[in-house]
Amino acid sequence: MNGGALAALASSSPSLAAVLPALERAAASQAPILLLGEAGTGRSTLARGLHAASPRAAGPLVEVDPGALAPALIESELFGHRPGAFTGAERGHPGRVERARGGTLLLDHVEELPLAAQPKLLRLLAERRFTPLGGVESAADVRFLAIGAESLPERVERGLFRDDLWWRLEVLTFRLPPLRQRRGDVLPLAEAMLADLGTRFGRPGLRLSERARTWLPAADWPGNLRQLRNLLERTLLAGDGAELDPAPPDEPAGELPRSLAEAERQAILAALAWSRGHQGKAAERLGVSRKGLWEKRRRLGIP
Repeated sequence: MNGGALAALASSSPSLAAVLPALERAAASQAPILLLGEAGTGRSTLARGLHAASPRAAGPLVEVDPGALAPALIESELFGHRPGAFTGAERGHPGRVERARGGTLLLDHVEELPLAAQPKLLRLLAERRFTPLGGVESAADVRFLAIGAESLPERVERGLFRDDLWWRLEVLTFRLPPLRQRRGDVLPLAEAMLADLGTRFGRPGLRLSERARTWLPAADWPGNLRQLRNLLERTLLAGDGAELDPAPPDEPAGELPRSLAEAERQAILAALAWSRGHQGKAAERLGVSRKGLWEKRRRLGIP
């Protein structure tokens, strides 16, 4: 178990440092953990830290994003299927639960799990057993982590998410506030990001200008950590000095796109170029689900 995984995260985020003992206890347990917050608040990074700090750190961390899967495929993707289980199933498929055996199953965007599939996930959580399509019942040797939107409790109240599944998932719940509510984290996080970017781009010794150190904590950061990192990376690539002086997001940084749709198109193309065409990484970069990115590409005519 790597106890330093969470401590390393907390070192760049004073708000996490305050709950570090609780996070370490949660990581050491076998209970499900639910991470709630806005996109870009660091939920995925914290989930990886919890896995790395758990007794299952040597096992796999397998992610499943219901929002990126067609509803008809969710059961097969989660639980797998045996040859001949349905038309066209010539080969078996192990499923994410089986692939996570001995490790952790990470349910990302859990609020997007269709109501029809939620009873099967509930049984998996409650009984630690699952049945592949066309197969026999097996024990599930996995630890559960889930990432959900801040609005997940509201979806429960509106009947869009089962309350009994919610009760199973919320055994240990941590909420990651948006960056605008933890302004004391902004500069430590920015400095940690600069250190990482400096390593990635061979630019050691990067530092923020005094002007940046003044306005960065005061900004609202609607895109949270992703927006902050994108700004720093863009500023880094635009110059060659050690001191970075990024412009505030509300300052014009060049010619405006012709329309909102064109701005969205440019952002998607840039994310796909950055990820070398990897849909999942591009979606994470943009702060949307893979299904949402696919729908935007179809609407905008992006191949």
